[in-house]
Amino acid sequence: MRLYVAVAVSGFKRYATYRVATVAGVFTNTVFGFILAYTYTALWDERPHLGGYDLSQALTFVWLGQALLAAAALMGGGFQDELQERIRSGDIAVDLYRPVDLQLWWLAGELGRALFQLLGRGIAPMACGALVFDLDLPDAPLTWLWFLLSVTLGVCVGFAVRYLVALAAFWLLDASGLAMMSGLLCLFFSGMILPLNVFPGQLGETARALPWAAILQVPADVFLEERRGPGLLAAFAFQTGWAVALFAAGRVLQSAATRKVVVQGG
Repeated sequence: MRLYVAVAVSGFKRYATYRVATVAGVFTNTVFGFILAYTYTALWDERPHLGGYDLSQALTFVWLGQALLAAAALMGGGFQDELQERIRSGDIAVDLYRPVDLQLWWLAGELGRALFQLLGRGIAPMACGALVFDLDLPDAPLTWLWFLLSVTLGVCVGFAVRYLVALAAFWLLDASGLAMMSGLLCLFFSGMILPLNVFPGQLGETARALPWAAILQVPADVFLEERRGPGLLAAFAFQTGWAVALFAAGRVLQSAATRKVVVQGG
């Protein structure tokens, strides 16, 4: 266990060295936050209480999305690109010889990365949004704790999805197209473009049942205190269920890949 903690710490330190990139990321998230916030304001002026949110909740959702954009890797990236490249080049053979679990190794590094991105690129945009707009921030300290727990579960679900996509590189010559498709699906079905509560009818029900909803929509509802009591437990069960199912699928795919390792380059 101490090894994986060390890997997580290493992942945190690795991304902490990119100070200029972090500042640029904060600036970009803040600018896009303002663009989306004013777009949402115009939309909610025309359709008050759209999706069950008032304007303050909708604006809070916008800034939560910007705060979690890098931490939850809503647009892809993180460990995924590196793992795909190691599979393509054949360097994955070195990883498989290590006396560690491959999935847990990458998960530990991803959790370290996510923690840094949450602190480095999440707090500042959220603070800027709170200074300019009337955000619906929770008063209860426990809500902040439940939110952090939900974010952690969401990061795990996001990792599990991208791990499956990355492992596809064992069979594909180039998995970048699949990774791009996965990123687009995540943007749409996580609620990054619009809250899933806004989606009508069967589309909304389907979107809220897919794993991507656990990455942003569920943590946002926990933060906005839309999930309380049994609803809060149901939210955690939903996230945990998808995390377990996707991790298990990753194990199966990893086992199939490593039984017949065919990598380009050797």
